[in-house]
Amino acid sequence: MLRAAELLTRAGKAYFGPRAAVMQVCYDKLQATRLAEANGIACPRTLPGDAAGALDFPLIVKPRRSSDSIGLRLVRKGPLPARYRTSECLLQEPVRGRELTVALFGSRVGQPLELALPAGATYSFARKYLRRPQRKPLEDVALAGQVRDTALRLAQLFRVNWAARVDFICEPGGRLCFLECDVAPMIAAGSAFAESLAAGGIGRAEQLALLTR
Repeated sequence: MLRAAELLTRAGKAYFGPRAAVMQVCYDKLQATRLAEANGIACPRTLPGDAAGALDFPLIVKPRRSSDSIGLRLVRKGPLPARYRTSECLLQEPVRGRELTVALFGSRVGQPLELALPAGATYSFARKYLRRPQRKPLEDVALAGQVRDTALRLAQLFRVNWAARVDFICEPGGRLCFLECDVAPMIAAGSAFAESLAAGGIGRAEQLALLTR
């Protein structure tokens, strides 16, 4: 999709979707994480794969440039395989807590959703799309407000120009950690994006109008 956005931009063709520059920032997880941290937003400690040894095991390994938890895996003990010791992989401290996601479009922010993951489970691509956990609107009003505010801050920081879904983990002590900003999210009816907006009072007809305006 990034390649398509770049080609359309060079050709001067209008399209509905994220700008290429926005995708480049958000899909480079190291760049997005460092930008968020520099602006006071908590993130799991994240290092490039060639900095192996700077984080203790267990740790999360994932591609530096990707989305939807593609390639994410938990490595419980060392040594770290050589294929992950590259700047194109990321190493991250595992963060446990409440998995949360929220959709937004411009200044319109949906209701945060909480994902009912089994205790200790990693939110991998398979769990997102093949063994999808139940989702429900977040009932904690104060935390929901914090999630919405932080998602909007991140969208402004990343200069998001279209739809986005922002993922967080809230640790037991209350620290809200930014995980990912997907600026080309699944937008179909029944997706987390659509459910979050609907729970926030933005129905399907209005969603479609926003996406194609």
